Amino acid sequence: MPKVLVVDDTPSIRFLIRTNMELAGIEVEEAVDGVDCLAVLRTMDVLPDAITVDVMMPRLDGVATVTAIRSDPRLRHIAVVMVTTQNHPADIQRATQAGVDAYVTKPFDPDFLILTVRDVISKARNRDRPA
Repeated sequence: MPKVLVVDDTPSIRFLIRTNMELAGIEVEEAVDGVDCLAVLRTMDVLPDAITVDVMMPRLDGVATVTAIRSDPRLRHIAVVMVTTQNHPADIQRATQAGVDAYVTKPFDPDFLILTVRDVISKARNRDRPA
């Protein structure tokens, strides 16, 4: 069963993502912002296959969170999907440069988000396999 860490400071968005992921057979953990995300990741024995992360969050925004994840050798293999209202090309470019695997804008179709998460997990697993 795939495992996803949902990072968003809005409880209703976390609930929406969690509910749809669980209905699709995906295990879900939650974090309320980037600082919480990194703390949760440090305490997990089994890391998630993917992380969904918002851009606009208190304490540590999504781009800084992705940058921290990509700079940590223990975490850098995890697939990351940015889920945000920020849809300006400059925002997408910043997220891409930070290392996101996919970018989904709010409001989103829950089925599309699930397909996107499954796709980035599959690609990350194939990318991390030895040749």
